[in-house]
Amino acid sequence: MSNENLQRDEAAKRSALITTRSYDVALDLSQAPNPDVAGYPSRSVVSFSASEPGASTFLDFIGGDVSSVVLNGKNLVVEDVVDRARIRLDDLRAENQVTVAGTALYSSSGEGMHRFFDPADGQCYLYTQYEPADARRVFANFEQPDLKAEFTFHVLAPTGWLVASNGTESSCVPLPGDPATSRWDFSPTKPMSTYITTVLAGPYFRAADHWSGAASDGTGLEVPLALYCRMSMAASFDTAELFRLTKSGLAFFNDLFGYPYPWGKYDQAFVPEYNLGAMENPGLVTFTENYIFRSRATGAQYQGRANTLLHEMAHMWFGDLVTMSWWDDLWLKESFADYMGTLGVDRATNWDTAWVNFANKRKAWAYVQDQLPTTHPIVANIPDLEAAKQNFDGITYAKGASVLKQLVAYVGFDAFIAGSRQYFRDHAFGNTSLTDLLAALSTASGRDLGTWAQQWLQTSGISTVRAEFEEHDGVLGSVNLVQEAEDPVTGREELRPHRLRVGLYDFDSAGSLVRADSIDVDVQGRRTHVPGLEGKRRPALLLVNDDDLSYAKVRLDPASEATVRASLHTIPDPMARALCWTALWDSARDGVTPAAGYVDAVLAFAPSETGSGVLSTVLNNASTALERYVPAIDRESTRRRFLAAAAAELQAAAPGSDQQLAWARTVADTSRRDPGQLQLLRNLLEGSSVPEGLAVDADLRWNLWHALAALGQASPTQLDSELARDKTASGRAGHAIALAARPEPAAKAAAWDQAVNGRSLSNELLSATIAGFNTAPAGLLEDYVEPYFLCLEQVWAERSIEIATRIVRGLFPLGQDLSGNITAPEAHPVIVRADDWLARHPRVPAALRRIIIEQRSHLHRALVAQARAAKTASIAP
Repeated sequence: MSNENLQRDEAAKRSALITTRSYDVALDLSQAPNPDVAGYPSRSVVSFSASEPGASTFLDFIGGDVSSVVLNGKNLVVEDVVDRARIRLDDLRAENQVTVAGTALYSSSGEGMHRFFDPADGQCYLYTQYEPADARRVFANFEQPDLKAEFTFHVLAPTGWLVASNGTESSCVPLPGDPATSRWDFSPTKPMSTYITTVLAGPYFRAADHWSGAASDGTGLEVPLALYCRMSMAASFDTAELFRLTKSGLAFFNDLFGYPYPWGKYDQAFVPEYNLGAMENPGLVTFTENYIFRSRATGAQYQGRANTLLHEMAHMWFGDLVTMSWWDDLWLKESFADYMGTLGVDRATNWDTAWVNFANKRKAWAYVQDQLPTTHPIVANIPDLEAAKQNFDGITYAKGASVLKQLVAYVGFDAFIAGSRQYFRDHAFGNTSLTDLLAALSTASGRDLGTWAQQWLQTSGISTVRAEFEEHDGVLGSVNLVQEAEDPVTGREELRPHRLRVGLYDFDSAGSLVRADSIDVDVQGRRTHVPGLEGKRRPALLLVNDDDLSYAKVRLDPASEATVRASLHTIPDPMARALCWTALWDSARDGVTPAAGYVDAVLAFAPSETGSGVLSTVLNNASTALERYVPAIDRESTRRRFLAAAAAELQAAAPGSDQQLAWARTVADTSRRDPGQLQLLRNLLEGSSVPEGLAVDADLRWNLWHALAALGQASPTQLDSELARDKTASGRAGHAIALAARPEPAAKAAAWDQAVNGRSLSNELLSATIAGFNTAPAGLLEDYVEPYFLCLEQVWAERSIEIATRIVRGLFPLGQDLSGNITAPEAHPVIVRADDWLARHPRVPAALRRIIIEQRSHLHRALVAQARAAKTASIAP
């Protein structure tokens, strides 16, 4: 069995024994441009102390081979000390130095040292990505977050390349006798964890700038700035805007946190086939190059990019300067960065809808995650690295950020920031746990936060809150807020305290639905009486959790829901409107109201939605409702109606507007399963009839080709011709999606074989192929249900966790319906097969079981929604 999956107790034992001092790492990347060379020489020199001389420990290294291990001047027998992913070190001294030389391997999975050959010009690009534990794929190290050290990197690479790392470049010289190869040396870093070290190498485009600031004591602070991207992307690289955001963010956080930016320079690299949105490597942050918009992008996309940029910048303090001791406290960095990213957009940029988009998108992600049977507390139980990998989810990020927003309201913003500043001062360059942060915040606020932490950070699940009231001749009588909350993991009732606002909305003289009054309420227990509402006129809309102050699902009372379904478009306040959209979506997703009703609301009110982020979300939700929650018998007619309306809105939208682009994308997406707008798709691609202002550029063209391919209207020859026109990385992914989307058994068989049995697809092309495979008419993929369950253990055992996760999650047969004699969700064959697999495989890796449980839960929810909608239709008058 593999020993790559480091256990928490092993890590604790190792950190109790040793203290790491420094790493000196040398990597020879000079042969990287040759695709036939699979690996590269790696050497690491590690200095560390041991509290128990004579004891043993181990290093981590996942590579091609280990050629030598030298401990304290003694050559160890490689065959004796190397055990798969571990290198055993015996008979330690009080002070030790170990040197490990070997061959590390380039990856195409985004883990470790990712190698990418640009289809536009054939150039080779390298970057590293390690979280949570893939630095060991590049150099031998003690791979856990609480063993911090100083790092010095040396890199050999082709002369003419650009090479960067966390530290500043101290020298770059050609090798004597080999002018085609140069050596880069970098200055030692300050203490940091292994997973946030990084190396970037290749013929990158680079832009430079500079930010000057001041520390809290008035000392000047000079921070060199740089931006990197592939040379073929440089024409689309809006460096001036990115530098502007970077400077605004550094000024904001440097002042807010009262601790000067600690990492010297601030580079940001936008790289291909990236597994994440971004990664907070100190001094060299890496981002997905999807944030370089080569095609027309909406304002919401630009705002989303700014949010990510500021999220990563906040990590320079929360996560990098002060780091969690183990992955149980992953929230200590991710929840804070998620909150601070939104705060930064709100306060340090010109966007005024940061918290609206947070409520509309980020919290929606958390709500979905928190209703799964695999949900977990914000402070999670992470027994091993595989569990850590799975916990980069909506709970750790968005729920944690939502709860922090509530904490700020509870203790006050000034106290929250004062506590954070003390936390940085007390633990700079160290590691912490929950108790360390709570101590700082409690001292600053004067409040004991132990109970708050237990209720919000150490339990699972989401509360649902609704208003119950009596009404007499249009006047409110007794009003109660009713809370329901069950922990999906333990099954216990977990009633949490909520500080929320109830808004009373009525129509003004112009017909707008505006807030006429509001009242703040502290919700405690199952029922909370609200005496302040008694005697008030019953409003047209009673909006619980107005202004989105708490983390809870809201159920509208019947009269308020009727108002929203008739007049949502008349609400001028974007936050209130977004909260109403969310309430309608939660109701449809939970099967409380038929999903077709949500689609109707989108058709009625989306055309007047002014927020591009909210519009994109509700259109995507409508598509999900159509394909998953609407009963199969009603789906075709509902989809046809939705598609016709989307096409009409595309024609009617303001030229060049975000709304126009959103409707164009919706037409393309919905057409994958409906030929009703086939001629429009062709016209857009041919340019024969394009709405004024619509840019039918590369990304939209591939969306249209995806639709045509799924309808059987695009041949491989046509798709190859489009790829020849767009020989880029995203073009290659679009081509892979469209090829696999063709509704032909042979196309599906080829896609399945490439994904499950092949090894040639990179991470991005694998996901593209799976996306195309899943675009299929009903019944075409039935033959793959049993092969899916049969291949799971082999896939998990043979592929890296990143690739295995994409396969297992992506190929789960989610596209199922209730039909014929199968009317009960629990009796559906895929549900039955998933339950059988879980029952027969109790000892497979927990991370694999988690994915199956989650996908089974998503399918079950869809089938429940279908069943309830069908039942409602059958009893309708």
